[in-house]
Amino acid sequence: MPLLAKSLNEIQEALRRGELTCESLVRSYLTQIEKTSHLNAYLEVYGEEAVALAQAQDRIFTERSIIPGKLWGAVFSIKDVISYKDHVLTAGSKMLQGYRALYSATAVQRLLNEGAIIIGRVNCDEFAMGSDNERSYYGPVKNALDEQKIPGGSSGGSAVSVQANTCLMSLGSDTGGSVRQPASFCNLIGFKPSYGRISRHGLIAYASSFDQIGVIGRNLDDIRVAYQVMQGPDKYDGTLVSQDSVLEKQDSVGAPMRLAYIEQSLTHTGLHDDIKRAFKSNITKWKSQGHVVDAVSFELMDFVIPSYYVLTAAEASSNLSRYDGIRYGYRTDAAGKLDEMYTRSRTEGFGAEVKRRILLGTFVLSVGYYDAYFAKAQKVRRLIRNQFEAWTKQYDAIVMPMTPTTAWQIGSGKSPVEIYLADIYSVLANLVGSPAISIPLGHDAVKMPFGLQILSACFTEEKLFSIAHLCETDVKSV
Repeated sequence: MPLLAKSLNEIQEALRRGELTCESLVRSYLTQIEKTSHLNAYLEVYGEEAVALAQAQDRIFTERSIIPGKLWGAVFSIKDVISYKDHVLTAGSKMLQGYRALYSATAVQRLLNEGAIIIGRVNCDEFAMGSDNERSYYGPVKNALDEQKIPGGSSGGSAVSVQANTCLMSLGSDTGGSVRQPASFCNLIGFKPSYGRISRHGLIAYASSFDQIGVIGRNLDDIRVAYQVMQGPDKYDGTLVSQDSVLEKQDSVGAPMRLAYIEQSLTHTGLHDDIKRAFKSNITKWKSQGHVVDAVSFELMDFVIPSYYVLTAAEASSNLSRYDGIRYGYRTDAAGKLDEMYTRSRTEGFGAEVKRRILLGTFVLSVGYYDAYFAKAQKVRRLIRNQFEAWTKQYDAIVMPMTPTTAWQIGSGKSPVEIYLADIYSVLANLVGSPAISIPLGHDAVKMPFGLQILSACFTEEKLFSIAHLCETDVKSV
């Protein structure tokens, strides 16, 4: 069987027929990891451990002692912000160099319980703060389609690990598009659930009211199975919704679909012409098939990026205050006094982008500026959510480009503001807490991919997957 199976279903069928074993599958992935090591996707490979887990899975199947789990044969990588007990966890930062996780994230444990195999820990922007994966203490990750270009971020290592055929799926985190944007840049599918669906227990916090664990893969059904395994209440995360409190509309999407696209997303000055043409082509296709596709105006579009970065920086400032050189993590050797030790440890341990966001967050939370920035951004977030909820009462989903451009050159010299503005389409889902998915849409003139983003009402993941299936078919047929 070839290394790259198209789906988990194909892998499991091959395992049942005896054409494949979990051990041979894992070993083939390990070989591919060695071949693609120059891409810098992996920070650590769990080679012997993954082989041992695979052998155990093969014994279970041979002896028929236990029914294989839902993720039997699924090999995952995990982003370096997600805890895996007794394994190194650094968040791509010098600050946590050498730290070992004391417990596994709930999402990771639920994958393992269903037969998944974790093959390694993958690179990311430091503390998940970045959109290009050039902000890691361990160096940039390279896009396998063009090694001179970024893979996107902050889950760039997750995307490239799947793109380079070193695993079937990868767990990432999505605070403002960090799963969906790299999926778009790497011609993959990236899924972010509603806020409150998948436990954040074991996820290193960046901005707690935005962070979500998401999945990158090649197949929608595979991602849906992984989501179903991970989602649900967890006693360690009080922000999760109970199943009883959410009556998700499980009915299939009706014909015709009712879709809306944000008018301002197509008039944005930074939108690449090839992305605009591909998106408009799909609008025409959907309409010709009888689906309703309406343009909606979003007067708050210009406030999305400012409100997002004010709020996430404020939360980051609070969350990262724990890294002080005392309890764990990096501690400077060049300090004599306590206050000097704090200052030097944080100055030397954090990278430039993390320090920039901590300073911004501390400023907007400070006396005299709290009401002018943080409180106002919270009000804007509420208005944005009200607008989104009004749309989703009328339409099955909101569609828009995933990114305004394709992947740019590594070391391009883009300013922080330019990179922040590139998140114009991705942060909406995190501001409102809705589920969102990016599926491949097309390629530009130099064959670099870009994605189509789909958002649905909060807690309607099953509906979102159904719509994504329909849109995926249409995209392929255009």
